[in-house]
Amino acid sequence: MSGIPRRAWRLPLVAASSVALLGGAVAVASPATVKDLTATGGAARNTSDRTTEVRRAVEGGKARNVILLIGDGMGDSEITIARNYAYGAAGRLPGIDALPLTGQYTTYSLYPDGTANAGKPDYDPDSAATGTAWSTGTKSYDGAISVDIHGDPKTTLLELARANGLRTGNVSTAELQDATPAVQASHVSTRRCYGPDDTGSSVCPADAVTNGGLGSISEQIVRTRADVTLGGGAASFNDVIWEGASTGKTVLQSAREVGYQVVTTEAQLKAVKAADQKKPLLGLFHDTNMAVRWNPTPAVVDGTRQPAVTCTVNQAWRDGSAPTLSEMTSKAIDLLKARNRGSKGFFLQVEGASIDKQDHAANACGQIGETIDLDEAVKVALDFARKDGNTSVFVTADHAHTSQIIEVGSSTPGLSLTLQTADGVPMAVQYGTSP
Repeated sequence: MSGIPRRAWRLPLVAASSVALLGGAVAVASPATVKDLTATGGAARNTSDRTTEVRRAVEGGKARNVILLIGDGMGDSEITIARNYAYGAAGRLPGIDALPLTGQYTTYSLYPDGTANAGKPDYDPDSAATGTAWSTGTKSYDGAISVDIHGDPKTTLLELARANGLRTGNVSTAELQDATPAVQASHVSTRRCYGPDDTGSSVCPADAVTNGGLGSISEQIVRTRADVTLGGGAASFNDVIWEGASTGKTVLQSAREVGYQVVTTEAQLKAVKAADQKKPLLGLFHDTNMAVRWNPTPAVVDGTRQPAVTCTVNQAWRDGSAPTLSEMTSKAIDLLKARNRGSKGFFLQVEGASIDKQDHAANACGQIGETIDLDEAVKVALDFARKDGNTSVFVTADHAHTSQIIEVGSSTPGLSLTLQTADGVPMAVQYGTSP
């Protein structure tokens, strides 16, 4: 993907996962241009061959800034469900659907050393293995955080960016120790190695420094020292370090001692004026995962035959105590963007984490709200890129998930739910999950 300048692409992934390369130069029809779906050509999205425009965008040069947005578990099916519900079948997601180029890539993981199938494909990957793949360029085993199948650390995109003088950011609505943010900032044998309590227990003793490891994910996040790190996971930062120079202090205390600014509310985040290697920013807005946008609507047996429901806002998401994903994205960009001509630019990763988590819970409104949440962050990134003129934006998923659209009123063996969409008609969603 080298040589991508001022254009944004959209690249969905194989197995129904989705992505993007920056937006503005190639025209995309707006929702307002689609008026009559019954007319010949009324549902068309592309009105001409744009091969030349896309080629010009790709070959135009190299961008100074890169923004990578990840929708965890956001496959093509999850994107379609969110679009249908919020904007209608012929509508447009303002962020993701503004991206003109789409592609695909594989997401399988590998079996680790010590197993019968070592080095062979595991067709059902998790977020740790898939995150390790895009972060390091190395496929690995389920649960691996930026280590290969032999357990050896591999350099991450964020680490490469820092080593080359770029400013860096890592933003998520999950615990910062969760797989997607963790793969940019740490190297551990198992994704559950959140804090010192874990390296000192049976969870990941091999990752303890005294055993030749690099320490827990929380400790490594502090050492990796991105200029801006925002998300949840405060609980593990309160673990007490039991080895090394900071023994007896919490991870959070050690972060403050090495210069970190620490914020815990939306108001405190807004007040931050600068973040750099002298005073990096650590925002911790929840003990675990941050609140989701919409209230739960759990799927049930024969939910396709139940009355259609509409989604409602979760007040814990918008109570003003914590920033939204789009607000965190906007603030991170503002803190990372060039303030002088000599800047080498920045690399920023942003994750909408709970699309996956709500899909696991067979919670249609939960996953749709989180997809809309990510889409708003994508629009923030695209708006900046168009204005900046020297930024590439990529949007992707780490893997797909189990939700799919099925016939309303049909009988299914699994869990399902009927939603009333923006088109004014019902849409049935089923999960590949047993009751």
